[in-house]
Amino acid sequence: MIIRDAVAADIGGITDIYNHAVAHTAAIWNDALVDTANRAAWHADRLRLGYPVLVAIGDDGSVLGYATFGDWRPHDGYRHTVEHSVYVRHDARGGGLGEALMRALIDRARGLGKHVMVAGIEAGNLASIRLHTKLGFVDVGRLPEVGTKFGRWLDLAFLQLTLDNRPTPDASPAT
Repeated sequence: MIIRDAVAADIGGITDIYNHAVAHTAAIWNDALVDTANRAAWHADRLRLGYPVLVAIGDDGSVLGYATFGDWRPHDGYRHTVEHSVYVRHDARGGGLGEALMRALIDRARGLGKHVMVAGIEAGNLASIRLHTKLGFVDVGRLPEVGTKFGRWLDLAFLQLTLDNRPTPDASPAT
């Protein structure tokens, strides 16, 4: 397995992983499946903004997972904070791919001078919360019943990782 930047040939695999998560999990709070044109536009937008889309590629060349981050909120004051997403193909979970993708994504965020990475996780997704905690994320709050999927209310847990120890926003990042 290798982790690298996503290319156009990976969009089909990314689309499949995304759609499986939409249809079968509460990880993505959307109901509608998307096509490859949608994910290609999403990929292009991430790149235009200067943000990575990483993929984990199996020995057979298939996309086993992907990860990305983007602006946490659109206002200038949040420019040092990103929110990330990481998804592993349903038949490749439990083998450390999520952790490997997360570690690579954290390195990219540090490389871009980001200060905080935020995780918004469906509060019942204990495996994801455990992974984030293992990587140093801390629980910073929960918003009860802010989402819905599969006919039930969902709580959103927020975790965050401070990526550097700079004393002010204008100081040079130090890890």
